[in-house]
Amino acid sequence: MSNIFSTLSKVTLGLAISVAAVSCSQESKTTGPTSSKDSTSTKETSTKVEKIVYINSDSLSQKYEYFKDIRSKLEAKVKKAQADLQGKSQAFQREVADYQQKAPTLSAAERQATEEKLARKQDELSRLDQNASSSLAQDESAEFNNVYNKITEFLKKHASDNGYTLVLTYSKTNPTVLYADSKLEITNEVVKQLNEEYKKEKK
Repeated sequence: MSNIFSTLSKVTLGLAISVAAVSCSQESKTTGPTSSKDSTSTKETSTKVEKIVYINSDSLSQKYEYFKDIRSKLEAKVKKAQADLQGKSQAFQREVADYQQKAPTLSAAERQATEEKLARKQDELSRLDQNASSSLAQDESAEFNNVYNKITEFLKKHASDNGYTLVLTYSKTNPTVLYADSKLEITNEVVKQLNEEYKKEKK
């Protein structure tokens, strides 16, 4: 059952929310003839309106209600799979113990038949463990893919509405951003709006 036990440790956000740069709508609205002076002015304007912000994915995973619900659901599935396998494993161990007690009184043919039967059951338990782990991994992948899509779709609109050129992520476990001014963090506003949307969807 080690495969299933290890699956629980994977129930983390693991979000790579490195959203591709979102073009600022104001940059695409420049019209009219371009002279060298106008071109310089436009570049300066574009530089001024560019905004780079970041999200703390650790905080997002702790506060986003949709993700918390998904995590709870996956953890419940893992516990159920563990309990089912543990029950079957204990029943198998009892059979093995019973055989070991009776073995001295059995004939060679009976011992061989019982051992073959126990070997088949052991193989079946191993297959059940592998199948359960595979199923849980698929569920986890599908659920977190849904979370990822929800967040990225929200951020595309949120970035466009607020003129953000790039949205980065920060995590203590994967610190691709080594330093960022806290004034550039938008985690709280994003979490608040994501939770509001999720609350409406649940209704």
